[in-house]
Amino acid sequence: MSIAENIFLGNEYVKSGVIDWVETNRKARELLAHVGLNDEPQTAIKNIGVGKQQLVEIAKALSKDVRLLILDEPTAALNEDDSQHLLGLIDELRRKGITCIIISHKLNEIEQIADSITIIRDGQSVETLDVKGDKVDEDRIIRGMVGREMSSRFPDYTPNVGETFVEVRNWTVESPVIPGRLVCKGSNFYVRRGEIVGFAGLMGAGRTELVSTIFGDRKADSGEIYLNGEKVDVRHPRDAIRKRIGYLPEERGLYKDLKLEPTLIYLATLKGLDEATARQRLEDWLKRFDLYDHRQKKIQELSKGMQQKAQLIATLLHDPDLIIVDEPFAGLDPVNTRLVKEIIEEQRRAGKAIIMSTHQMHQVEALCSRIVLINNGEAVLYGEVDQIRRQFAGNAVRRCGLRNGVQSE
Repeated sequence: MSIAENIFLGNEYVKSGVIDWVETNRKARELLAHVGLNDEPQTAIKNIGVGKQQLVEIAKALSKDVRLLILDEPTAALNEDDSQHLLGLIDELRRKGITCIIISHKLNEIEQIADSITIIRDGQSVETLDVKGDKVDEDRIIRGMVGREMSSRFPDYTPNVGETFVEVRNWTVESPVIPGRLVCKGSNFYVRRGEIVGFAGLMGAGRTELVSTIFGDRKADSGEIYLNGEKVDVRHPRDAIRKRIGYLPEERGLYKDLKLEPTLIYLATLKGLDEATARQRLEDWLKRFDLYDHRQKKIQELSKGMQQKAQLIATLLHDPDLIIVDEPFAGLDPVNTRLVKEIIEEQRRAGKAIIMSTHQMHQVEALCSRIVLINNGEAVLYGEVDQIRRQFAGNAVRRCGLRNGVQSE
């Protein structure tokens, strides 16, 4: 269905018993502008990214005369600018007398917008804090969440890179929706063993299209991939898996009506593992991710954070040499975020080449040795993290590199 149809589903504008599409699309444009989207109301939901879909959900909520608005992870897939815009909308609703409940793992945003914070641990309310009266900060919230102090949220990172493992040349991909529009434009980059390269960009910049086509989700229109100096042809995910490439997609895709353990074993056997090896590796990963007691549950019964950890297990079970992770921390609380960071860092130390695609610049700066900035489908700036941080201090990286398309020197 279209954006407009989704916004007004069950709440349609009707004239003489027929839907008034002119008024529907006009009101949809107003709501989209209100949440910071400029897409056409007739655009199919399936043709916009997860972050934009999230903003459409917000517009849908705002289309109704609500008195209580409950937002579950409203900024999970949004970049910092869009997150701040949404928080401004929520503040505007508060001033109009609308009560808002926000469920989120982004503690800085909760600290910024909330009047009070209720901390949930293991399905129970632990405590409620008055943000101003109790002088709440992120460390105080985390202490309530985990029941102890957490000294560091970032694993130590010491680059120890090896030879170039993957090189991509002149990578060009045409939009599947708009003929002639390029979502990737002649991008060139390389990743070395023992290195994490961060692909950063705003929603719609082309990050996901770039990394997904490397995995063979869709064939590129032109370009070449070299692994260990040898040109390879990746036309389908099967080809990528045979070449020991693993991919954690932005939109998680496990079979949610099936049980966790059998599903992951089945996926591992599809990737070439024998069942005994798959079971042993899976048992270790399930225990590591605190999922062992949930192994016979249906995936849809698990929390989004648990589903995300399960998807990462599916990505790593066949021990890939090139690991591509798209928004690996979306929807994770600080404890699980640290755990996933530790796993990614362990893979790097084991000599894997890792591509991390995200809109969260601070995650790139914390984990990656090099950054590739994607703007409008093109790699416009790349270099060492420290070098780029010196060249474009603080938010200048986001404003210049991501929005205005700074060219590489």
